[in-house]
Amino acid sequence: MKVLVVGAAGQLGQAMAARLVGEHQVVAATRADVDLTGYAAVLEFVQRVAPNAIVNCASYNDVDGSEQHQQQAFAVNAFAPRTLARAAEVVDATLIHYGTDFVYAGTASQPYSEDDLPEPQSVYAQSKLVGEWMVADWRKHYVLRVESLFGGRRAKSSVDRIVAAVRAGTEAPVFFDRVTSPSFIDDVVAATAHLLRTEAPFGLYHCVNTGHATWLDLGKEIARVLGCSEASLKPVSVDAVKFAAPRPRYAALSNQKLAAAGFTMPTWQDAIRRHLGGHTR
Repeated sequence: MKVLVVGAAGQLGQAMAARLVGEHQVVAATRADVDLTGYAAVLEFVQRVAPNAIVNCASYNDVDGSEQHQQQAFAVNAFAPRTLARAAEVVDATLIHYGTDFVYAGTASQPYSEDDLPEPQSVYAQSKLVGEWMVADWRKHYVLRVESLFGGRRAKSSVDRIVAAVRAGTEAPVFFDRVTSPSFIDDVVAATAHLLRTEAPFGLYHCVNTGHATWLDLGKEIARVLGCSEASLKPVSVDAVKFAAPRPRYAALSNQKLAAAGFTMPTWQDAIRRHLGGHTR
C-alpha cells in the first residue's frame, strides 16, 4: 500500500513515517512539499502521488494562540482536513486524521466515549471538531482522538517538561485537579498501522493509553520510574493558572471502541516506562 503522510516534520508525523515504512511504501510530505491550506495545490499533489491512504499529522496546536489567531487555527485544523477529504475521495484513498480531547467540556465524572456529545470550549477545540466533521464527509475515514501526546524525537510535550524538571531537581508545576489519559506516540502509530492493516470499520476512535490519572499522579510515576525524589513536583490547581483558552478539567477518554476493533492500548504507566527506558538512572 502506498501511504502519504502529511505533516511529516512534526512530532507525530516523524514517528508515523518511520514506523509505516516497514509495512508500506511511504511518501513523507512536509510544508515544503505542499501547503495544506492551498486547495488546488493539495489536489494536484495528492493526485500526483496517488496514495491508497493519507495520514494527516498536521495540526495547529497552539491552544492559547488560537484565541487570537482564529483564522490560522481553522485554516490548518478544519479547512485543510476538508481539502484532504476531497482529495482522498478523488483518488479513492483512506484518510486518517487526529482529533483531540479538547472537544469535550471536561465536566464528566467517567471517561468520555465516542458517543458523548462534544462541547468545545475554545477556538482551538472548535477548529479541531470542525476538522473531524470535514473528514467524516468522506466515507473511508478514521478519526483518532489523541490526548497529551508524548514521545517521538521532539521532547516538547508536557510529559517531557515534567521529566526534564524531575531529573534536574527543578520545580515542576503539575495539576492535582486535572485528569488526563495521555497518548504515547509509539502506541498511536501502532494503532494507526493496525487500523490500516486490518481494514477495521471506518469512523471515530479514541486513541489514548488505557487508564487515567491527574497530572500530579503522572508526575509521581515519572519520578518513581526515574528513581528521583518527588520533591520537585509542585501541585497546582487549574484555577490558579490564567489560560487564554479554557482546558477541560476532566479529560479522560475511553478506548474501548479501539479495543473492540482489535487493538488494545497499553496502560499509561507502561507507556511512561517505555518512554523513559533510555533515561532511567
